[in-house]
Amino acid sequence: MNSEKKRKSPIAERFRGFLPVVIDVETGGFNPHTDALLEIAGVVIEMQEDGLLKRGQTWRYHVQPFAGANLEAASLAVNGIDPFHPLRLALPEHEVLTQLLSDIRRSVKDSGCNRAILVGHNAYFDLNFLNAAITRCDIKRNPFHPFSCFDTATLGGVAFGQTVLAKLALAAGMQWDSSEAHSAAYDAEITADLFCLICNRLKALHETSLAD
Repeated sequence: MNSEKKRKSPIAERFRGFLPVVIDVETGGFNPHTDALLEIAGVVIEMQEDGLLKRGQTWRYHVQPFAGANLEAASLAVNGIDPFHPLRLALPEHEVLTQLLSDIRRSVKDSGCNRAILVGHNAYFDLNFLNAAITRCDIKRNPFHPFSCFDTATLGGVAFGQTVLAKLALAAGMQWDSSEAHSAAYDAEITADLFCLICNRLKALHETSLAD
């Protein structure tokens, strides 16, 4: 009997079988159980042949507030969302999550990973809103780890001494467009680029740990 284990894909080896997927949400408040999910974007992280990470496909959705959802005026003032604007083209929460999670499950399979792991800026916030929406919609096949995540606020604080997304992007030598900020897709793509940049700079350290 051959006891040699099947070799994992490079990105699965890099993150213990997890595929990093950036999630950013825009909401109607801070309580994931009572406040509306209004926008959600996901960005898959890919690995190049040289072992460096790069930003992959982006998924973005406008979401209709669920029935009875709370909408805080202060939160809407920050993200600039009019939840009931006729040109917003928002979809029901269940439809959005069904499509998004299906695409993420497919990416997990295609990458040779076992499960997705959420990457976010202040990731606890995004993970809580995602988990609450999945529970509310009674979706059973959640590709994400239920509580583990990668937080670019933490990584950025260690690497660049900044934790605010705009300041961190500038400290990392990236462009920042304040007019696009608080769009789920824009924030998710900036977060993805930051995650890749920091991980790529740590590539040599990771390879050294494997050699020991």
